[in-house]
Amino acid sequence: MRWDSLFADLEAQLDAADGGAAGELGERVRAEVAGVHLRDRLRGARGQVLGLRLLAGARVEGRLRAAGPDWLLLDEPAGEALVPLGVVTAVEGLPRALAAPAGAVEARLGLASVLRGVSRDRSAVRVALLGEALGVLTGTVDRVGADHLEVAQHPVDEPRRAGSVRSAVVVPLAALACVRRVGQPRV
Repeated sequence: MRWDSLFADLEAQLDAADGGAAGELGERVRAEVAGVHLRDRLRGARGQVLGLRLLAGARVEGRLRAAGPDWLLLDEPAGEALVPLGVVTAVEGLPRALAAPAGAVEARLGLASVLRGVSRDRSAVRVALLGEALGVLTGTVDRVGADHLEVAQHPVDEPRRAGSVRSAVVVPLAALACVRRVGQPRV
């Protein structure tokens, strides 16, 4: 009888220890996940097809090509879409994978830097704005400041020429919902 009691007591102690270790492990995992930023999860999803829901109800779906500290670049069937991370309200299709923290150069490559590249290559763009039922500007990004861009409005099927520009519109970066490149860059 004493042996049965001893074995039962040892089994109870082992069960309690296993439960404590599992609880401790779970707590450690929760603490690690608490320090993960969305941008690191998104960088870990390169190559995945994602569905983004944006402020004002817009939706963007495509294969994630790149993710910066405050932007996402998705390949869509008709081209590519540059989306400010600050307007994303939900992400569908995001795997649990994480990317290593961004390097110093990658961490400094913000939305304005990427938009300067779009301006340099003279791509025709469609710029979707927040609010105003997602108004859309078409044309070429002429200039990009620290917190705004200037769009020379013209039909996207025409090159940017003085005669085709209807107006120039300055847009705060905070008002951008999505910038879609249309066709091939114009030089």
